[in-house]
Amino acid sequence: MKLHLKVDIGDGPFVVTTNLQTIIAWERKYRRKAGDLANGIGMEDLAFMAWDCCKQAKIVVPVEFDSFIPKIVELEVVSEEASGPFQQAPTDAH
Repeated sequence: MKLHLKVDIGDGPFVVTTNLQTIIAWERKYRRKAGDLANGIGMEDLAFMAWDCCKQAKIVVPVEFDSFIPKIVELEVVSEEASGPFQQAPTDAH
């Protein structure tokens, strides 16, 4: 699953996208499985994912997650892509 998150940390909004690295970091920190996200996602979950995505994208953010939270002016999911563990098998076009 990829989430496109709209984030504003005071310099205007931008969009970051989660990836496998972000989801694994979230799983390790919160000791939950990605499948748990289907039951609901909290603002802290979104903030953590946004923080991790920003670090990956070389966007300057505080080193500590708890210092990142007060900087958030806006945070929302703008779209979501479901992705399974495997790509769809090719089909015969004939």
